[in-house]
Amino acid sequence: MKIEEISIKDIEYPYFLKQIYLAPKQIYVLGNKEILREKSIAIVGCRNCSEYGKKVAKKLAYNIGKRNIITVSGLAKGIDTCCHIGTLDAKGRTIAVLAHGLDMIYPSENINLAKEIIKYGGALVSEYPIGVKPEKSYFPARNRIISGLAEKTVIVEAKEKSGALITAEFSLNQGKDVFAVPGNIFSSTSKGTNELIRQGASVLTTYKDLF
Repeated sequence: MKIEEISIKDIEYPYFLKQIYLAPKQIYVLGNKEILREKSIAIVGCRNCSEYGKKVAKKLAYNIGKRNIITVSGLAKGIDTCCHIGTLDAKGRTIAVLAHGLDMIYPSENINLAKEIIKYGGALVSEYPIGVKPEKSYFPARNRIISGLAEKTVIVEAKEKSGALITAEFSLNQGKDVFAVPGNIFSSTSKGTNELIRQGASVLTTYKDLF
C-alpha cells in the first residue's frame, strides 16, 4: 500500500478539514482515504493518563465504533492509544493523525497498532511528507487536523497544561462541540478536563451524551 498525497484543491480533500483556519495545503494518507469524509468524533487526552482515563477512552471509543462512526486521535501514548484500541475492539474504523512523515511511526511501540488501524479499514494521516521526523512544535500543530477532521471532540483526561487542551481550543475556534469527561478533583490528570467543564464544555458521562 502506498502513501497518497491529497491536495486541498482535490475533490478527495476532507470537507471539514478544508474549512479550518490554516488548513494544510496537502495531506498524506496511508490506508482508507474514503473515511476522511465520513462522520467522525475525536477522542484525545494526556499521555501519562490514569487507569480511569484508559478505561473511559476504550469504552467510549468502543461504543462509538459500534455505531459505525469513525474515531480520530493522534496515536500517542495514553488516551490516544486507548481510543484506537477501543475502536478496533468494536471492529470499527479509526484515523490516526501523525506529526511526522508516514514512512515512520512514533512512538515505535505503536507500530503494530498502526498496522492494525490500516488493516481494518482505518487510515494514517499527516501534513508532512516522507522523511520528516517528529519535532516538538509539530505536535500542537497536528492537533488542529485532529479536530478539523471531526465533527465533535472529546477530552478524556488532561493535565493543567496539556496538548489535549490545545485540541479543545482548536475545536472551539472551528465551531465544533467540545465534551469533557469529569474526573477526580485531586487527580492532576483531570485538572484540565474539570476546568474545561467549569468554562462551559459539555459534560460527558456516557457515549449517549454525544448524540
